[in-house]
Amino acid sequence: MSDLTTLQQQILADIAGASDEAALEAVRVAALGKKGSISALLATLGKMTPEERKTEGAAINLAKDAVSQALTARRDVLKSAALDARLASETIDVTLPLRENPAELGRVHPLSQTWDELTTIFADMGFAVAEGPDIETDDYNFTKLNFPEGHPAREMHDTFYFNPKEDGSRLLLRTHTSPVQVRTMLSQKPPIRVICPGRTYRSDSDQTHTPMFHQVEGLVIDKTSHLGHLKWILQEFCKAFFEVDHVNMRFRPSFFPFTEPSLEVDIQCRRDKNEIRFGEGEDWLEILGCGMVHPNVLRACDIDPDVYQGFAWGMGIDRIAMLKYGMADLRQLFEGDVRWLNHYGFKPLEMPTLAGGLST
Repeated sequence: MSDLTTLQQQILADIAGASDEAALEAVRVAALGKKGSISALLATLGKMTPEERKTEGAAINLAKDAVSQALTARRDVLKSAALDARLASETIDVTLPLRENPAELGRVHPLSQTWDELTTIFADMGFAVAEGPDIETDDYNFTKLNFPEGHPAREMHDTFYFNPKEDGSRLLLRTHTSPVQVRTMLSQKPPIRVICPGRTYRSDSDQTHTPMFHQVEGLVIDKTSHLGHLKWILQEFCKAFFEVDHVNMRFRPSFFPFTEPSLEVDIQCRRDKNEIRFGEGEDWLEILGCGMVHPNVLRACDIDPDVYQGFAWGMGIDRIAMLKYGMADLRQLFEGDVRWLNHYGFKPLEMPTLAGGLST
């Protein structure tokens, strides 16, 4: 009996000292395997007398049960330790950002965003959007807009011309979106209230000019329109676009062939730490030109200037986008740098609304 107790204690010690499941399996085979030490004791029961079998057999079976329970408990401990070690070695960093929702991928270009913003503002005032071709005739781009022959704007250094046709006429890339106003007046009867956003082209390139840029022009034609209406429209637009409660504007006399009188418009601002804030400060910044439509333009578009009058204005979409969103170089708008677009761009589903905010 003392030998059985010693053997049991030794086996239990080996079980407790097993460092992994392979070592534990070796202990099990040595104790309970076909040729194991406890299995060998069980094999001797057949040679014992009934009285010995009753006492010795019970003790051997108790030892076998104790060893089996110890093996099971140790195996559970080793499996748990192995799982912990595996989890520690295969840890997933759950702090990494999730992949973006497909609906959030990509960015809306600031020019597209600004285009949508100004369209939203003027649509709320009752303006329709008119569009026209980028390639225009000299007649629509200059003549019907009261540009005389020999005007500097007609020269090659300002305008991109195509090769002359057989009759000597030449098409050109429009230098402003004013031809859309001409097309609108020729195709519609007053009253007219439209804005004309689009691409324009001039032979110019530096930090604040590019050969291709974007303009938005507005046109109102009816019997009673006047400069007071124009001033109100521009003030309301500037307040809504720059998202300020109040803005002072300054109208200065100027000259454009297609308007009379003509005005340059400055907006109140404050320059502070390389930023421009509108609606405050003592500085002024020119943002657009405007005026009453010249009678010669109305006549050229088959509108009687003795019955109808109107006003028009024009501004650079690229320029007002730079002012609002703090972009220093106009050329970066057209370089296609994805890093720049990720910084200045807008999420695809952030549609501008007057109620929800234009640029939130």
